[in-house]
Amino acid sequence: MHFIPDNLRFLRKQKGWTQEQFARHFGVKRSLIGAYEEGRADPRISFLLLICQKFDLSMDQLVSRPLEEGGVSEMIFSGSNLRILPITIEKSSNNETAALVPIQASAGYLNGYGDIEFIESLPIFDMPYSEVSKGKTYRVFQIKGESMLPILPNSYIIGSYVMDWSNIKNDGLYIIISKTEGIVFKRVLNNLADQKLTLKSDNPEFETYSISAEEVIEVWKAEGMTTFEFADQSLLGQQDLLSELQSIKTEIEALKGQIKK
Repeated sequence: MHFIPDNLRFLRKQKGWTQEQFARHFGVKRSLIGAYEEGRADPRISFLLLICQKFDLSMDQLVSRPLEEGGVSEMIFSGSNLRILPITIEKSSNNETAALVPIQASAGYLNGYGDIEFIESLPIFDMPYSEVSKGKTYRVFQIKGESMLPILPNSYIIGSYVMDWSNIKNDGLYIIISKTEGIVFKRVLNNLADQKLTLKSDNPEFETYSISAEEVIEVWKAEGMTTFEFADQSLLGQQDLLSELQSIKTEIEALKGQIKK
């Protein structure tokens, strides 16, 4: 338990919080935080588990190593970038609920993703779907644009929180929250070995691009969606045509390469 006092102090200062603010976020008294940081009391296991969950840490990382000495950089590319993931609880059942991030709240989310008061200001609800597994943290993001047609703009994508980015599956559907791109819904290629993620659109009119892992704030695995619009049949036909044209273009480029050889 040698590193716990220093690590708790380090995590708190990373957020720029006073002991009172830190205590409020974790539902304990300020005096307890002071005692933990000064080594005058040992935190309960339940409190340590909550810290690990909120800051995307393992118990080993929290207890057995000084986070201030390089711990942050070591964890960036696995998704453990030392920040809180605020969650909401339904008081009567004590069950975790899901927050909905509509398009109009997207810009605010980039500033408020770590603020429990901001998350609580979003629409909150219990997941009504039997297909959604219990025991995960969910968030619902409304998407914009046509990059993922035939999934329509304004659809709501149900995402489960991805704590360890090494679990990202190639060509899987994910919501990526990043400092540079904001909230995007894409197919993802896991290139963390090169310290980046590659983002692909299902609509061939949109180019594939990569973002640095350091720019990524959150990753959510798409589990399902809800939409209140129906695709136009002509639009679907156009999408098939675009896919065929893209395929032909790829074949032509390949042939050009062979001719040059």
